[in-house]
Amino acid sequence: MTIPNGAVTPETIPGSPFLTLPGAVEQADAVDHGVPSHYGSPNIEQRLIAGGKAIVDLSNRGIVTVTGPDRLSWLNSITSQELRSLSAGISTETLFLDQSGRIEHAVKLLDDGTTTWLVTEADDAAPLHAWLDRMRFMLRVEVAVATEQYAVIGAAAGLAVEAAQPNGMPLVWNDPWSEVAVGGHQYATGEHPGAAWTWTETIVAREQLESLVQQVRAGTFSAAGSLAAEALRIAAWRPRLQSEVDERSIPHELDWLRSAVHLNKGCYRGQETVAKVHNLGHPPRRLVMLLLDGSDAVLPPAGSNVVLVGDDAARKPVGRITSSGIHHELGPVALAIVKRSADPAAVLTVEADGIDVAASQEIVVPADAGATANVPRLPRLGAVRR
Repeated sequence: MTIPNGAVTPETIPGSPFLTLPGAVEQADAVDHGVPSHYGSPNIEQRLIAGGKAIVDLSNRGIVTVTGPDRLSWLNSITSQELRSLSAGISTETLFLDQSGRIEHAVKLLDDGTTTWLVTEADDAAPLHAWLDRMRFMLRVEVAVATEQYAVIGAAAGLAVEAAQPNGMPLVWNDPWSEVAVGGHQYATGEHPGAAWTWTETIVAREQLESLVQQVRAGTFSAAGSLAAEALRIAAWRPRLQSEVDERSIPHELDWLRSAVHLNKGCYRGQETVAKVHNLGHPPRRLVMLLLDGSDAVLPPAGSNVVLVGDDAARKPVGRITSSGIHHELGPVALAIVKRSADPAAVLTVEADGIDVAASQEIVVPADAGATANVPRLPRLGAVRR
C-alpha cells in the first residue's frame, strides 16, 4: 500500500527474503525490525563482517531520491554539509536540523550525476519525504521515495555486491566516518576506533535481494545479522539516528561534526546553534562508550538508566543507554548519552532488569568539548590590572 505523495511506511516494504535463510531470527521489537537480527551466532557473524566475508541485510532502510538541476544547491541550503560542489560518486552524510540546532533527520548521501540518493531509517523516510516536498518552493527539484524499488546491503569495504546503477554509476556509499571530513571537527582525542571502520552500503534493486540470498546459499559469501553490525558500529563510536538521537540532540553531543557538519559553509537552519556551541559554549551532554561488566550475563537495553552511585549509596541519574551489544573482542559494550558534568573518570552504574551493571567509560566527547574560538576574557569594568 502506498500512502499519499508516494511515501511508504515500514509496513509496506516487502518482506525480506533473507529471513528464509537457515537460522535467521527476526526480533520484531528491535530497532532493525523486518530483517534478520542474527543467524545463530552474532559473534562469528561479526568476525565474518570484519573479514570482508559477510553481507548484512539492511533492506528495511528508507531511500529518498532528489532529482533536478537545483538538487545539490537546494540540499546544501537546508542541511549541515557542504554539498554544492559534491562530485558524482563521492559519499557523504548530512543532518537536517531545526531552528534550535536539534537533529531532525540524518541521511547518508550519494549523487550519481543525475539523482541524489538519501538513505535513512525505515521510519524516517516518509517524514523526510514530506518535509522535503514542502520545502521545494519554486526550485527545479523533484522528491520521491524509492524504498519499494531499491534496497540497501551493508558490508565491510572490499566485499563487492552488484550495485544498482540507474544512471550509469554504481550506487555504493562508503561511510565517511573513517576520517574527519573537510570542514568538520573531531572532539574525541587520541586514537579513534573509527579510523578502522570500513563500512559500505550498496543500493540494489529490491528484486535483486532473492539473487543475493541464493548466493549466500551457494557459499559465495555469508550473511550476518543486524546485531553483529550494531556491535561493530558501537565499538567504532559511530552515531545513528534511530538510536543515539532524541528530541534534544545536537550534533556536538555525538561528535557528529566529525563527518556530517561543515563548519565553514553558509547559512542553513540550525547553523547559529552549531556555531555558538562549537565556538563559545559546550554541548550539555556527551556521548560515551561503556565497557560493561558481563559477570551477571545482563546486556542493558536501550533506554536503561545510567547513574553515578555516591559513597553514601545515593544514586545520581546522569544519562541513558542508547545502543548496546556484545562485541566479539570487547565483550558487552554500549553507547550512552550522559550529562557533561558527569565525572569522566567515574565508574558508572547501569540499571537493567533490577540488576546493577558496572560500566567504565571510554570518552567519545570530552566534557570540555566546544569553546574552540578561545575568546579572551575581558577585564571587569574598573578592575585594576596588576
